[in-house]
Amino acid sequence: MKYLIVTGQSGAGKTACVRFLEDKGSFCMDNMPPMMLPKLIEAFDTTPTKFRTVTIGIDVRSGEFFDAQAVAKMIRELRQLGNQIETIFMEASDETLLDRYKETRRDHPLSQEGLNLTEAIMEERTRLQPLRETANYVIDTTGLGSREIKRLLNRTLKNLADAEPPFRAEVMSFGFKRGLPRSADLVVDVRFLPNPFYIESLCRHSGLDEDVRTFVMEHPTTVEFMDKYRDLLSFLIPHYRDEGKHRLVIAVGCTGGAHRSVAIAEAIGAWLRDRGIETEINHRDLMLEQARWNTPVEDEA
Repeated sequence: MKYLIVTGQSGAGKTACVRFLEDKGSFCMDNMPPMMLPKLIEAFDTTPTKFRTVTIGIDVRSGEFFDAQAVAKMIRELRQLGNQIETIFMEASDETLLDRYKETRRDHPLSQEGLNLTEAIMEERTRLQPLRETANYVIDTTGLGSREIKRLLNRTLKNLADAEPPFRAEVMSFGFKRGLPRSADLVVDVRFLPNPFYIESLCRHSGLDEDVRTFVMEHPTTVEFMDKYRDLLSFLIPHYRDEGKHRLVIAVGCTGGAHRSVAIAEAIGAWLRDRGIETEINHRDLMLEQARWNTPVEDEA
């Protein structure tokens, strides 16, 4: 078992680091009183578990339970006993930390000691120096926004935690007349394709039926569109993965959500599955449209 201790300055990105490692499959505990560390290690070393790494956030938020000198000594002693412990120290410039605290309007943990923000940042930096000296990784987030911090963590720690989570996709069909899906990352409007709704033999069949699917998918415009859209996804998905994204929601829309969008969503989903991507396909508005078919046919754009 490998133990990852995340520590450092308040406002430097410790929470982002813990969440990043949790997303990578690590068991995470934040703001743990340091004296619990040996018992935690004992518990994990004697209990079968699926986790290969444990992440522990330790810092000045523990108040009277926190002594950086004592924690640094504890880490060294635990390492000497053969425990795999790596320390990640997060820091940033005083100016960056001041700006972040002014933006969030949160109190610094040391403000309870009667220090103003500038004094609290300087005092914390001094107190944490013994822990910084134990660090395997010192990560400086000066001047970085949240997305940039995530990219930095991915570059620095990508091989540290458990296996990379699998990339998953969801492909859904929908009807524009019922609104856009709020969860969508990519929205595809296929209302430019010929509409089976206006063909009497097809209007009450759906994109799941062979006759509608053939009508939609074998049209020359659809063939050209699918070639171009598959090329786009082939370009986008590796870049999404590099950015740390592990789930992609593709929404394919037509007017009602029963014909063109259903056939295209099924085709995109099958293509993704053929490339080893775990893919869920669902049709948001299909049942609603099928229920409407029991009423007189209305014009559809």
